[in-house]
Amino acid sequence: MPFRTEPAYAHGTPSRTGILLVNLGTPDAPTAVAVKRYLKEFLSDPRVVEIPKLVWWIILNAIILPFRSPRSALKYAMVWGAEGSPLKVWTDKQARLLRGSLGARGHDVSVAYAMRYGNPSIASVLDTLHAERCDRILVLPMYPQYSAATTASTFDAIQSWCASVRNVPAFRFVRSFHDDPGYIDALARQIQGFRARQAIALEPHRKLVMSFHGVPKRSLTMGDPYHCECLKTARLVAERLGLAADDWVVAFQSRFGKAEWLQPYTTATLTALAGERVTGVDLFCPGFPADCLETLEEIAMEGRDTFVAAGGRDYRYISCLNDAPAWIAALATLAESHLQGWPTRAVEPPAAREATKRRAVERGALV
Repeated sequence: MPFRTEPAYAHGTPSRTGILLVNLGTPDAPTAVAVKRYLKEFLSDPRVVEIPKLVWWIILNAIILPFRSPRSALKYAMVWGAEGSPLKVWTDKQARLLRGSLGARGHDVSVAYAMRYGNPSIASVLDTLHAERCDRILVLPMYPQYSAATTASTFDAIQSWCASVRNVPAFRFVRSFHDDPGYIDALARQIQGFRARQAIALEPHRKLVMSFHGVPKRSLTMGDPYHCECLKTARLVAERLGLAADDWVVAFQSRFGKAEWLQPYTTATLTALAGERVTGVDLFCPGFPADCLETLEEIAMEGRDTFVAAGGRDYRYISCLNDAPAWIAALATLAESHLQGWPTRAVEPPAAREATKRRAVERGALV
């Protein structure tokens, strides 16, 4: 494999510390062509689909991409905003706010974001950080609960980039933060704030449904901790809110294919709750730090239709953390804890340090 072009090196150039936020990805546009390109990259990852390569190649190219791409494009169009994909908009904002929050705490670090699939790609953003002389990079996948299909796939992409670089930076990785106190507090505050604004009382028959992205059940039996970490997150949030056992339920969404996935399924849960004549449900997706297609279309829209069609009445969707101040503060604290021991302040060149020293002597600050 040929090495990537290295940035021009100059002795004495100060190095920097960088942070790379990584999210799943999004098409470049809500069109069938763009969605097909995105889905092909996403669904070709062996971490995502663990089916024999040849068999899956035929299914993917002959069935899924031709038929699913136009349907998915219509769904993306429903949530696409003036600035683009919601996931990209929120992730970009989170990166900018994180840098500002860390700056307010006295840290001078480069903060960037990348998408595992689509743009900006991990490789292209790492190239940029490398050119900025970041020889220490903290990788923070925006997946609170670890899964091989998401977190490990991000690590694969980092490793692939490293294989083509001569001067490889030092890397640190945040494996998961499903039980991080700041993250749990931010989730609880998001729910509390929503219910307060909506004047929602904690009625005996009102349910909080915490919906996580689903994965095939076989991943659990093969040792993936995702299911356990989702349940722990939900339990900690419920405890933080002081909810009784009957006030909340966990479900799993976005099932794909005919294989059994983690249960209970969100759709089936909503149908069952409607049949139980609960006074209402509040849907929240703790595993998604930013709103995206799976929350805005599948949960906020399709979920409501499912619940109402089954006889339910009051359905309310609680937005993801997005740019909530408590979440940005928690993200900054999480980053700080993983940056310990790395210099995070700008290093002055020798000439600048001498000039600073001379000025201090002239002011009588040094003798």
